[in-house]
Amino acid sequence: MEQLKGSGAEILICTKSDLVVRDIDLLKEMGKVTVSWSINTLDEGFKNDMDNAVSIQRRLDAMKQVYDAGIRTVCFIAPVFPGITDFEAIFHRVKDQCDLVWLENLNLRGGFKKDILAYIQEKYPDLMPLYNAIYTRGDRGYFRELEERAERLAREYDCPFVDNELPYGRAEPGHPVIVDYFYHEEVRGSENTGLRNR
Repeated sequence: MEQLKGSGAEILICTKSDLVVRDIDLLKEMGKVTVSWSINTLDEGFKNDMDNAVSIQRRLDAMKQVYDAGIRTVCFIAPVFPGITDFEAIFHRVKDQCDLVWLENLNLRGGFKKDILAYIQEKYPDLMPLYNAIYTRGDRGYFRELEERAERLAREYDCPFVDNELPYGRAEPGHPVIVDYFYHEEVRGSENTGLRNR
């Protein structure tokens, strides 16, 4: 990063760590910098089942430090696990310390699908009908409802609601941009139209 100083490069750091706070002073010199944390739960037990990264609390603390230093921050709520990820609770926790909140659905492909469905069967058997509907029968109703809830949340808190990232900038404090990235393979370009390919 030191070699990039003065380059004019736009830098995006995506992490599940809090190590980035050690470089806050350097990041402030970089100009266009965005730091994104992946947070798809506030439940440390579920987090521990999914990854070996630092705790959710440490990620949230790091996000606040970076945000308070004047650096653009993103809460990447991904993947959204149906029936498990409470994106509204996460939004309320981060809305005053980030500029964008990204929402992306859980995609299940290849061997990963078998592993996740086995995990759901073991830990959340009551959710199996929902997962079968989404990932076996292709029912999009659950995520359509989440999109509608996200749009209502955006209106309630006066947050921009888009289908792709806006040009570089900071959001109004407490009013992060909410990015609908569900079924992102269908998001059209970067026009933020809300239109999707069919």
